[in-house]
Amino acid sequence: MSGLLALLDDVAGIAKIAAAQVDDVAGQAAKASAKAAGAVIDDAAVTPKYVHGFAPARELPIVGKIALGSIRNKLVILLPLALLLSSFAPWLITPLLMLGGSYLCFEGAEKVYHLFKPHTPHADGQVMNGDPAHLEEQKVAGAVKTDFILSAEIMTIILAALDPNQSIWFEAGALALAGIIITAVVYGGVAVIVKADDFGLWLSRVGRLSATRAVGRGIVKFMPLFMKLLMIVGTAAMIWVGGSIVIHGLHELGMHHPYEEIHHMAEATSHAVQVATGFVTWFVTAFFDGIFGLIYGLILIPIVAKIINPLIRTVRGTKTAEH
Repeated sequence: MSGLLALLDDVAGIAKIAAAQVDDVAGQAAKASAKAAGAVIDDAAVTPKYVHGFAPARELPIVGKIALGSIRNKLVILLPLALLLSSFAPWLITPLLMLGGSYLCFEGAEKVYHLFKPHTPHADGQVMNGDPAHLEEQKVAGAVKTDFILSAEIMTIILAALDPNQSIWFEAGALALAGIIITAVVYGGVAVIVKADDFGLWLSRVGRLSATRAVGRGIVKFMPLFMKLLMIVGTAAMIWVGGSIVIHGLHELGMHHPYEEIHHMAEATSHAVQVATGFVTWFVTAFFDGIFGLIYGLILIPIVAKIINPLIRTVRGTKTAEH
């Protein structure tokens, strides 16, 4: 009997340790997910354009297909690559993170640039003709490819935010949980966004009370403004997070400017204000990270347009000619 009690006590102890590990994994996943805010908001802001032009009945199925593709990107392809990177080439994490940060800065700065110099709209914004099923497949495939880039940034940011002293199984669990949480938040939010105007229109037609119908009309009128606001917030988040990633990466690689200057300015400002010092420090740091990210992104625009894009087109043309 005493042996059985001892065994049960050991099982209870193991269960407590396992529960603590699960809590730790969840905590690390949530904390690391917050670090990927810029890419996450960008993902949510970009995705709704892929359902533009389709019948309302196909909007949610398309979002669902893209979400499944995003889960596959994160768990089947990027998760094993991240674990291999963490185990065999951890020194590559910072450069890859900076590459992702550079992409965020470029994307954000390009959107700001096009506010002052509008460009010709892409085909995504035009009325579509042809077989709807084929067009849907093309749209989903394009969205999943775009998601792969954003998911790679997100998973790299999460990997860098995890405790490096944990086991590979801990990292796998935290990465998988964070990837699932982010995908659910992003595409759940996208589903709400793309159907909000339909819901408002339905409410304005079938509402029994005039106040209910007014709420429906308000939702319909508000959604275009909300989409613009989401795009602004997403752009600002991309520039801020991208600039922060590049600055911290330079600091870790031994180039301590402008990290130290921004840190000193933030500390000096918080001491001078002496009110909500934590928030002031964060705000000043985020502001100058964003300024750096915008300038860096604007510098990248001509480099991408005149060097990187032509190089990519050349490589693609060579591969097409070989086939």
